[in-house]
Amino acid sequence: MIQASEFPQNADGSVYHLHLLPEQLAKTVVLVGDPGRVATFSKHFERIEHKQMNREICTHTGIYKGKPCSILSTGMGTDNLDIVVNELDALVNIDLKTREIKPDKTSLTLVRIGTCGSLQEEIDINKFIASAYGFGIDGLMNFYKPEHDVCDRAMETAFLNHAKWLETLPRPYFVKASDELMERIAKDDMYRGITATAQGFYGPQGRVLRLPLAFPQMHDVMKSFEYNGLKITNLEMETSALYGLGQSLGHKTLTACLVVANRVTKKFSENYKQTMEDSIENLLDRILEI
Repeated sequence: MIQASEFPQNADGSVYHLHLLPEQLAKTVVLVGDPGRVATFSKHFERIEHKQMNREICTHTGIYKGKPCSILSTGMGTDNLDIVVNELDALVNIDLKTREIKPDKTSLTLVRIGTCGSLQEEIDINKFIASAYGFGIDGLMNFYKPEHDVCDRAMETAFLNHAKWLETLPRPYFVKASDELMERIAKDDMYRGITATAQGFYGPQGRVLRLPLAFPQMHDVMKSFEYNGLKITNLEMETSALYGLGQSLGHKTLTACLVVANRVTKKFSENYKQTMEDSIENLLDRILEI
C-alpha cells in the first residue's frame, strides 16, 4: 500500500492535484499548457462529459468524432509535468481504493500540443515542429533511478562532448518520442527535430533582462549540435519531462509545438493563436486516428 503522505487523495477519492477519478479520464490525453486553450480544443467535441478545474489544471473529457478524448492543461514547466504525468499514471495503474499498484498496466497516449521558440534560422514562425527527441536541461529525470532507463546515453555523451557543458548546470538527458505517434502525427507539414526543454523562460532559455547568463554560448552549442541527422530545432518548457516520465511509466508520448518565435532571426508571431485554432481539427484527427 502506498501511504497517504506519498500519494495524497481528495475526500472524494480523486487524485490530489488533477481532482480526477479514473472514469473521468480518456485513454488519449491531449496536454496543453494554457488552461484557456482547453476550451479551444474541446469546443470541437460532439459533447463534453466531464469538466474539472484545480489551480492551473483544467480537464475536459468528451467525445470527438465518436472517440473519447481528454484535454488537460499542465501550466508551465517540468515541475508541473512531474505532477501531471505521475497522477495520470496513477489514475490508470494504481487502485485508488486500496492504494496498491495494479498488476496489469494500462498505457495512455499523451500528446502535448504547445508553443516554442525555433533555434534554427530556416524554421519560420507559425510552423509546427514534432519532437523526435526531448532534450532536458531541466534536471528532472536525474531525480529518478534509471531502473527502466529510457534515456539515450550515447546522444547525451555526444552532446556533453560537443557543448563543454558547465558542471554547475543540470546534467542533460535525451528521450525519444513514441515511434508510433511520430508516424501518425508528424506528417510532411511538420519539421522534425530535437526539442530542448528548459526549467524557466528567461535565463534557462538564454534570455537576458537584467541578470547576465552563466552560459551565454548555450544557443550556439545547441544550434550547432547534430546527431544521426537530427538538429536541436526548438526550445520550450515541458517535453523532456513528458517523454522521460511518460515512457518510463509505459505510456506513448509525443509533442508537436507551434513556433511562435524564432530566436535566431528575432521574429515573433502576432497571430499564432489563430494558427493554433486553425490547426486543431487536423491535429485531433491525427491523434485519434480519424
